Amino acid sequence: MKINRLDIPGASTVKFTDKVLAPRLEKCLTSTIPSAVEKAYESGRVDAFDLKNYHGKREYFYDSDTAKILEGIAYALQIRFDADLLKIFQEWIGKIVACQQPDGYLNSYISGAAPEDRWKHLNNLHELYCAGHLIEAAVAGKDLPGGEALLAAVCRYADYIDSVFGLEAGKRRGWPGHEEIELALVKLYRVTGNERYLRLASYFIDDRGTEPCVFPADEWNFEGMKIVRQSDKPVREQSDAHGHAVRAVYLYSGMADVACETGDTELLEQCEKLFRSICNKRMYITGGIGSTFYYEAFTRDYDLSNGALMYAESCAAMGLVQLASRLFNLTGKTEYLEVLETAIYNGVLSGIGLNGNTFFYSNYLEVDENSSFYNFGAAERQPWFSCPCCPTSFSRFLPQLGSFVYSTAPGNLYVNMYPANQAELQVGDLPVKLEISGHYPYDGNIRITMQSAGEFTLHLRIPQWCKKSSIKLNGREVQRVISGNWQIGDVVEIVLDMPVEVMLSNQKITGNLGRIALKRGPLVYALEELDQICPVREIMIRRDQKFELKKIDGLPDGTLAISGKAYREILPADELYFNAAADYEKISFCAVPYALWGNRGKSNMCVWNRYYK
Repeated sequence: MKINRLDIPGASTVKFTDKVLAPRLEKCLTSTIPSAVEKAYESGRVDAFDLKNYHGKREYFYDSDTAKILEGIAYALQIRFDADLLKIFQEWIGKIVACQQPDGYLNSYISGAAPEDRWKHLNNLHELYCAGHLIEAAVAGKDLPGGEALLAAVCRYADYIDSVFGLEAGKRRGWPGHEEIELALVKLYRVTGNERYLRLASYFIDDRGTEPCVFPADEWNFEGMKIVRQSDKPVREQSDAHGHAVRAVYLYSGMADVACETGDTELLEQCEKLFRSICNKRMYITGGIGSTFYYEAFTRDYDLSNGALMYAESCAAMGLVQLASRLFNLTGKTEYLEVLETAIYNGVLSGIGLNGNTFFYSNYLEVDENSSFYNFGAAERQPWFSCPCCPTSFSRFLPQLGSFVYSTAPGNLYVNMYPANQAELQVGDLPVKLEISGHYPYDGNIRITMQSAGEFTLHLRIPQWCKKSSIKLNGREVQRVISGNWQIGDVVEIVLDMPVEVMLSNQKITGNLGRIALKRGPLVYALEELDQICPVREIMIRRDQKFELKKIDGLPDGTLAISGKAYREILPADELYFNAAADYEKISFCAVPYALWGNRGKSNMCVWNRYYK
């Protein structure tokens, strides 16, 4: 197996002009990040680094929240400079650096509230997890004014961590209870060239799950918590994706990064195996992962219920995108882009409101007022949470959207998705400017116009959901891989057939038996009750029909809804059980993109609906 190494563009190299991702990114800059900054101040997360003067409440995960917002600020400043935001960036760095202990240790909770617990509860207190997010923030902001101070601080911290953990004489075995530092250390290695960090990342991956387990029995031996931490066996021997979903995809991302830097094909193949376990048997149609509220975890193959105790955490969908991106760029296999695109347009964007400052922690596929979870955030996005990992994750994820659209290698440019954008990319030593226009993902007519000249090969992705497509270069039919000496004004026209698809699920997903979902292009659709003439649970959609597309009020310009014929099942309303034949009434239905549900008020919703033959 050969390991490729495609590069991804920086946050500022792609300017979105489409009607889906561009507004989301703009709201991130003007609402998501500012609101997260405000909440970080209000909740004491920033002041927690002020160890001598801050006496308020501290939580063991505070540093990770602050670091994720700081990382988002760093990307935002690269996209659009803002003097006030830079001032906040520098202020936070000053507080973080001042919190660092003489030996290099850097954690506000332990240093300020529980110094006696340093490294004593790796499974639960998130010290290494918080360290990973501080490292990621430092790498993201290293070239900004003031960023060099944070980079120096995290290098000191990483050096100290390396002096503590490992198999060498004088060190101790230990792993993060919540994985994240593995991928962060590889990022730090890439910007510093210090192989010490790569070796440490490799240690955390390869020692994990070996015996004896480093987690005390009283911290993991309860209801399978050892498995939740992906520590039941060495990672190279694990046969499926299991445990806490966010931790899993962070771990697998770190494994992919280590495989990339070391050329470890066995480790990369294991990443692919675990990814297939997710997308073939443990992933929702929306790209959501983590099927149970209980420990936020994967459970069993095909255990993908749609409501009540399901989870599909927003953070997990974002982590899956990052993992899929890594695996595509290491293998060139477009199957990873299918999952990446599905998760972005559905499982990720559903987690944040159009206003940019309200969020779902869990992303249900069915919401019913009769459910016991209806009043626990299932039907209405919230501005913040006691553990705000999802709002803070959006702060850093959305500014990175441009990094998923293209990949490059010397002499090669890969177009992974087709949102309208203007890009200035580096293809090896060749600077390339191009523009994608069109109305993707609502329309499959795409136009790529070259705005610079040079010789390279253009690789176009034809999505798996597209059964019929055509590609033309300056009016001439071509294949999806086009080599040539490009000239300014060259035009590639792509037509992706985008009919409404009626989707069925594996019969082992028992909750979906007798149900269908509607999909068009990369978008999964849902029925919101406010668009129907009756409760969604009573609607039965006809499978054999020609669906129609229509505009819909209250959602962004350009949004297309799906409408069509259905039947309403009429049953006795007040009887608990009865023996009677059902009556059916012909009605129509309207479905909206799943990612947009819940933006027009509280409403029942369903992705998998009953069908009528």
